[in-house]
Amino acid sequence: MRVVTIVSLGGCALFGLAALVVAKTMLPNPGTAKAAPAPVVGVPVVVAKAPMKFGDKLDASKVEVLQMPANAVPDGAFKTTAQVLAQDGGGPPVALTAIAAREPLLPAKLSGPGARASIAAEIADGMRAYTIKVTDVTGVGGHALPGDRVDVVLMRDLSTDANSSKHNFVSEVVIQDVRVLGVDLNADPASNKPATPSTATLEVSVPDAEKLAVAGDLGKLSLALRKTGSAEIAKTEPMHANFVSGGGAPRVSHAVARHPAGVPAAPAAAPLILIVEGDGKGGDHAHKRAPKPASPPSAPVAAAVAQQTANAASAGAGQSLGSGMSHPS
Repeated sequence: MRVVTIVSLGGCALFGLAALVVAKTMLPNPGTAKAAPAPVVGVPVVVAKAPMKFGDKLDASKVEVLQMPANAVPDGAFKTTAQVLAQDGGGPPVALTAIAAREPLLPAKLSGPGARASIAAEIADGMRAYTIKVTDVTGVGGHALPGDRVDVVLMRDLSTDANSSKHNFVSEVVIQDVRVLGVDLNADPASNKPATPSTATLEVSVPDAEKLAVAGDLGKLSLALRKTGSAEIAKTEPMHANFVSGGGAPRVSHAVARHPAGVPAAPAAAPLILIVEGDGKGGDHAHKRAPKPASPPSAPVAAAVAQQTANAASAGAGQSLGSGMSHPS
């Protein structure tokens, strides 16, 4: 009885081990099983095969078609290579900006059929390109590159006599926060090498173009480079030469003369002329004559003048009793 039990237990153990071996070798491991790739569902989009820089010409070897999810396709993307390269007899399009590999091609990044890389393709709707003359100093030392934003400052001489050695310089900001489209013949927004400029082409509105046309004849225009991302509009006023030398706007100062206590201030007018006439009988009469002031004095000054005149008249009348007529010098 014991032998049969032992044999049964051994057989069960043997069958259990066999079942484990079979399960280990025959059944797939869930951790290592690879899920079948889901089919790509999307729309065709034309992209760049390799990075392209400003001015590169496009051909069939530089573009390819990839499938992208419909919700990830940018507006205006091309769906076929023919749409990009069809030229109607013209030349191939060129890149107007740097394009990364596998980046979708968009009409705003390419020139028209047979066109070339030009500033005209970069001008925003409703804007104009206006060129001003600059130097290495007025052009921010050449550090204002295409794509940067600047302010335009005008400095002019308000002196009436051009031959005079004295000048009356004044500066003022003409326009603020405008985009630089090109410097000389460089219109590549990816350029990063400063150069000595002679002209700068700015993207401005039509009224601002009129301002620059007038300001260019009034004086010298210069650029002030703005920080990247800065968009504030500063409130400015014309800056005169005396503002700079005086450290600020001139203030009207009123000089106040100091006098000893009890003595009124003398009026800012011509001295009084006192004439005393006598008739020999003690009936002397004092007459005062004074030049008419240019403008009526204020109330405190008028009171002081009246008091001083009265004192002078009394003193003159007392002297005339013994001398007859006198003319004070």
